[in-house]
Amino acid sequence: AGDSLHGTTFATISEGANMREVLDLAGVDAAAAGNHDFNYGADRLIELSKDGRYPVLAANFINSADGSGPFPANMIFERQGVKIGVFGLTTPETKTASNPKNTEGYEFSDLTAAAKEQVAYLQGQDVDIIVALVHIGLDDSKPLAAEVHGIDIMIDGHSHDTMPTREVIDGTLIASTGCHLQNIGRIELEIDDSGAVVSKTASLIPYSEASQLTADAELAKRIEELDAQNEELGKTVVGEAAVFLDGERENVRTSETNLGNLVAEVMLAETGADIAMTNGGGIRASIPEGQITMNHVITTFPFTNYSVVIEISGSDLIAAINHGLSADLDEDGNLEQNGGFPQIAGMRVVYDKTRQAGERVVMLTVGGQLVDTEANYSLVTNDFLAAGGDGFDMFAEAAVLSEHELLSEALVNYITSEDTIKTSTDGRVAELVDASASAVKKAEEDLTESSIALAQALIDELPEDRYRDELQEHLDIISEVRDDYTEMLVNGNSRSKVIVTAVMMVLGGIIIIISLKSDSSKKVRK
Repeated sequence: AGDSLHGTTFATISEGANMREVLDLAGVDAAAAGNHDFNYGADRLIELSKDGRYPVLAANFINSADGSGPFPANMIFERQGVKIGVFGLTTPETKTASNPKNTEGYEFSDLTAAAKEQVAYLQGQDVDIIVALVHIGLDDSKPLAAEVHGIDIMIDGHSHDTMPTREVIDGTLIASTGCHLQNIGRIELEIDDSGAVVSKTASLIPYSEASQLTADAELAKRIEELDAQNEELGKTVVGEAAVFLDGERENVRTSETNLGNLVAEVMLAETGADIAMTNGGGIRASIPEGQITMNHVITTFPFTNYSVVIEISGSDLIAAINHGLSADLDEDGNLEQNGGFPQIAGMRVVYDKTRQAGERVVMLTVGGQLVDTEANYSLVTNDFLAAGGDGFDMFAEAAVLSEHELLSEALVNYITSEDTIKTSTDGRVAELVDASASAVKKAEEDLTESSIALAQALIDELPEDRYRDELQEHLDIISEVRDDYTEMLVNGNSRSKVIVTAVMMVLGGIIIIISLKSDSSKKVRK
């Protein structure tokens, strides 16, 4: 039911060819086109579908220019004297659930209209059974079964739902096995001598049970051969690193690293989102200085995570960053390792680790502007986090705008397009007090005059009393010393640290009151 050519190194290293061969040897008769089957581009999927193996069926995928279909819409075959008609449908969400460039020049016609057309055609061919092989998800397949009469069986994918028992809607049995080979689906039909369907049932065979069966010798041998070929392909050089790309566990889970920055920047460039965030725990190894091979990339990203763009509010973004920085402190006062530590791009964070977990973000800017808690941003993350992994529940509740290719593929594409990789850290995730000079200076550079204006507007809302006067005095100081406070912080002056705290807090939209003696104010002014 689709998405069978993508998602593992075995599949992606050959752009789907290995999976086509293996599934064909396993006896697959037909497949629907899933949205992720287009991840290599429509032309690649069309090319694969012409390899002489099982057909890819997609009745509603058509050429925008002339309405023709590059894939067969249906097929008819016989089993034990029973004539079976099968047609395929693909979710129109593919336009956004895969990179839009992958289906340029093509469009997806209406599911209901396409299904009715296919049922009418197959009935005209006097088939005994009509099977809809669809990759549309239960939210669409159930209404489709109710609207289109004459479908005996609908085998569905896309939504990853597991249906342990059958569900029949208007005579159509709907079956769905989940995802990632959790189960193998089994459908049993009883047909009388006239060819009429007497009964139909669906059940699941768990992978744990199916894996105990004796492997087919020919297929097992071929998989071993393909694995050996993949190992050779893994030695392919895709680029060069001018620096050590830090993916060490103790670093990516506690701090910004240059590899984390690289991955987030690649995700941002790939999708065009406003901001990017991936989890440090998803980066599993470093990439040494020198030649970068496919094996380096695969070792760094052994999971089959892909990019997902979601829409998130500014307030939820702050909550997400706070969650990623919520680890306990160790005996030395440093953050303990946390797989959800944010590796980011398109935004900058200053945090205070001494604060209570969930309240550590002191300042967050997006594109050089203070985050607007009421605005919405497009955030690209990985599918694990998008589903609420590592406790990022706010991501799971967000609307999905688009889905893209594997992180490993995106990284390879980026590396091959560059002469050398020279990524560094720049303080985009910085501790408040212990921030380096470059980190604080960069944060200061990102704060525009509009940020000062925001703080001024907040002060103007206060009653006219001494607190307002003191805050106004401090804001005036801040405005004057914006170019100098980095040096003060680095010099370690305790009062300077207080002033920098005031800078970060006031410009972060949070007014705090700090009492300064007149002589210290003069010193800061000086």
